[in-house]
Amino acid sequence: MRLLLVEDDVLLSSRLRGELEQAGFAVDVATDGVDAEFMGGSEPYDMVILDLGLPSRSGLEVLRHWREAGNPLPVLILTARDAWHEKVDGFKAGADDYLSKPFHTAELIARLQALLRRGIARPHGPLRVAGLELDEETQTAQVLATGERFDLTGVEFRLLRYLMRHPGQVLSKTRLAEHIYDFDAERDSNVLEVYINRLRRKLGREWIATRRGQGYVFSADPV
Repeated sequence: MRLLLVEDDVLLSSRLRGELEQAGFAVDVATDGVDAEFMGGSEPYDMVILDLGLPSRSGLEVLRHWREAGNPLPVLILTARDAWHEKVDGFKAGADDYLSKPFHTAELIARLQALLRRGIARPHGPLRVAGLELDEETQTAQVLATGERFDLTGVEFRLLRYLMRHPGQVLSKTRLAEHIYDFDAERDSNVLEVYINRLRRKLGREWIATRRGQGYVFSADPV
């Protein structure tokens, strides 16, 4: 999943970016409201962590502009402003969740994972599709029929998670790259094919089908 972290505290954003990447997110960072609003409106992020006290444009104003433009991007507000009326203002502006500073990163990640589950209306626990289970805590995959469990690299995990969240859909290489890589990553389509083939070698070829000229499909009914 690709995430936009909007935070003007450079030390905090640097630490958080590393911890979020370890948790399986591809992370881009914006440090002011103007850049954040542009990035959130032009890039296909899966969610945003948004500070309120930003230079150039406040986080609330950024959020209101996104919602006025019809942008449904899930937003978690992360801020030192913890008065009850400020939380109410955040939710009225269109926030999906609100976490006050100081905070524990484990709680932040748990809230992000809850937002992801809410987006596809699935219950708490590992992501399970058609006999394949993905544990987001350990970043491992298990074939339920055989009990085999496989460790995944960071890119393999993000790729498989995105495929499993969209079973039966044709996903182009461009769309996959947009959601599993950050700005700084090399988005060569040949590299993406390498990771698809790695997943096939680990899990079996039946899970991910190739549609020539279109992209890839995660099978909801593998044979």
